Amino acid sequence: MRSFTYAALPMRVVFGPGSIAQLPDEVAALGLTRVLVLCSPEQEETGRQVAAALGDRAAGVLAEARMHVPVEVARAARDRAAELGADGCVAVGGGSAVGLGKAVALEHGLPVIAVPTTYAGSEMTPVWGLTEGGAKRTGRDRRVLPVSVVYDPELTTTLPVGMSVTSGINALAHAVEGLYAPDATPIVSLMAADGARALLGALPRLVADPADLDARGDAQYGAWLCGAVLGATTMSLHHKLCHALGGTLDLPHAPTHTVVLPHALAYNAPAAPEAAAAVSAALGGAADPARALWDLVGDLGAPRSLAELGMAASDVDRIADQVLAAPYGNPREVTREGLTALLQRAWAGGPPAA
Repeated sequence: MRSFTYAALPMRVVFGPGSIAQLPDEVAALGLTRVLVLCSPEQEETGRQVAAALGDRAAGVLAEARMHVPVEVARAARDRAAELGADGCVAVGGGSAVGLGKAVALEHGLPVIAVPTTYAGSEMTPVWGLTEGGAKRTGRDRRVLPVSVVYDPELTTTLPVGMSVTSGINALAHAVEGLYAPDATPIVSLMAADGARALLGALPRLVADPADLDARGDAQYGAWLCGAVLGATTMSLHHKLCHALGGTLDLPHAPTHTVVLPHALAYNAPAAPEAAAAVSAALGGAADPARALWDLVGDLGAPRSLAELGMAASDVDRIADQVLAAPYGNPREVTREGLTALLQRAWAGGPPAA
């Protein structure tokens, strides 16, 4: 066995149907007295339900979380937390809400409790992102890692099927890249493989019956593992592409990951055969895991082209320039020719190719 170093991230997890009832105890156990509830406008009702459950420990609700965490929104949240005298935040929702909580933690030092209602997985990582002037900056800082995560599958039942699928594929991307990350370890690979298995097994069941709580629980378990993989490894081409597409073109986060992932996997598979084999196993032994994933995305009714998300054909060169200007580590060399071909296929919605 090869030598490696693995650092576990400190975090408490409460998991299972009805777990939201334990949130007040989680807040009290952390010694917090006034927490600001963060959510997106679409999740405001859920955010206010959480605030009501917290009673006097809720300082207020800020329903302004947005995709890609615009720096103006992060500053407004930081100022609101200071104004209310909050000593912590509860981020309710998906990656946008958790990302906003991380921004407040980064700028104001407030601990964050995450209550995920999607399968984004960002609650398990110390990765933060802020968008300013059409460019998205990302970084890693343990100060932004949620101190506690409450996973309650019942809170995901109102998530529309389409969003459930793209959110799940977004989480799957963390596992796929973790399998070929330069700092991958056997522990990370185990989490990635099982997370991928759980998600890929849950999503078709969830589409068939959106009220299937077991399927939603399995998807949330898979998202937990996939998020932990992202938290333990560095990102590669897939995430660099999605950061550029989201930050520059303001494309929707999870659908962008859904479109790009089969193409990034196809590009890297020749240089990462063990990772490709693990994804193949999670897909039931598919001979071509990238094509099988692309087929599954279509079968589940999710988008398969960047064009339908709002990207113009003329944006291909612009995104390629950004990726090549500041590339992430990747198992296969990223060339302009290869990157342009990948983006053109993803834009058109055609099947992936190496």
